[in-house]
Amino acid sequence: MQDYLDIESLDLEARGIARRDGKVVFVEGALPQERVTTKPIKRKPSYEIARVDTVLRESSQRVAPRCAHFGVCGGCAMQHLQPSAQVAVKQRVLEDALWHVGKLVPQQLFAPIHGPTWGYRYRARLTARLVPKKGGMLVGFHERKSSYVADMRECHVLPPHVAALLMPLRELLAGMSAPDRLPQIEVAVGDVSTALVLRHLMPLTDDDKARLLAFGERHGVHWWLQPKGPDTVHALVPEHEALLAYAMPEFGLRMPFRPTDFTQVNHAINRVLVSRALALLAPQAHERVADLFCGLGNFSLPLATRCREVLGVEGSAALTDRALQAARAHGLDAHTRFATVNLFEVDADWLRAQGRFDRMLIDPPREGAHAVSQALAALEPRERPRRIVYVSCNPASLARDAAILVHEGGYVLRGAGVVNMFPHTGHVESIAIFEAARDPASPAEPMARAGRHGDEAPLE
Repeated sequence: MQDYLDIESLDLEARGIARRDGKVVFVEGALPQERVTTKPIKRKPSYEIARVDTVLRESSQRVAPRCAHFGVCGGCAMQHLQPSAQVAVKQRVLEDALWHVGKLVPQQLFAPIHGPTWGYRYRARLTARLVPKKGGMLVGFHERKSSYVADMRECHVLPPHVAALLMPLRELLAGMSAPDRLPQIEVAVGDVSTALVLRHLMPLTDDDKARLLAFGERHGVHWWLQPKGPDTVHALVPEHEALLAYAMPEFGLRMPFRPTDFTQVNHAINRVLVSRALALLAPQAHERVADLFCGLGNFSLPLATRCREVLGVEGSAALTDRALQAARAHGLDAHTRFATVNLFEVDADWLRAQGRFDRMLIDPPREGAHAVSQALAALEPRERPRRIVYVSCNPASLARDAAILVHEGGYVLRGAGVVNMFPHTGHVESIAIFEAARDPASPAEPMARAGRHGDEAPLE
């Protein structure tokens, strides 16, 4: 009886996919083209989950994981696969989603955007938990598919100066007045400072605050406190409120943010992503552009340096207020306007009321931009933006929205490609460009070169 499996591909959780007796088997720790023996984890009528026992035939793309905690810690899923192969897997996931969900094939596959594979994670949420059975306080990511906290002593995706704090943080929190009431620490790294946001379920004592201040001075970090919900976050030292920011030198911008604001985790990749998005969108100096799900103005402010007017729309008033403040600080307020609107509920009438846009950038959360896509499709052809760039963090919702734009709205999917924002994880970020259909006799508007399929678009 055959007691091995031949692995065909990977799923988004970096599990090998094989088939046995007509049933799909997901194999943790296996890679495509490998032959493995397995140990069962779960059996269901339509599928099985197993883990690798022995690798009988090893993939040429298998590498030794850098981190000793890989396989237990849930922070990474692909450290055993070469980074270039990780990108190829993600590109295939994007192509499969576009075809299977949207019945679409992009006219061009863009070169993937990739960059540093280690020390890139400038935002993170670390869980803190007092676990006497494991020696006391733990600080780290959750174990894979578990609510338990990994016993992390190192981390190679966090910036080195943050990873070096894992063990000192254990000692610090263990010495606080109520260590069992300190559930998490959020990390936010700016271009010149690092903030740690401590969630505390009981008021801190004066001695607790003194410990935090001493730790901050010793390790070069600034403490923020969160006694209740996100609205209660504040700097322990008021002078530290304005220190966090990230730079976009190409556009002469420095974007301020608070440590709990949404920003991309990978600042280096974000700079390249913004640059490519604007190159693809190609706004002209006389044009009007919309930036939907604009957040802090990550795309709005760079756009404002290139076009006549940008309307940034976001569901959070706090974020649009900060975007407007940043626009004023850079002298771009004459070219920008921001509105707080729930973009999950808009329709064609709302979109029409904003006036015609020449171009549009859409950067939604994982849920995608379903209502926006339907609103665009419902507009008359003459009312629609002639070019749309869609930045996505979920291939499935991108494919769903792309199907609406193309099959109902008459747009053409000119190109798409992946952005490796989260190396060693199954997270797939991508970018796609849509162009309004034109008269066959009219030439298509030129599109900035974004790399041929198979090329790589590395960071400078």
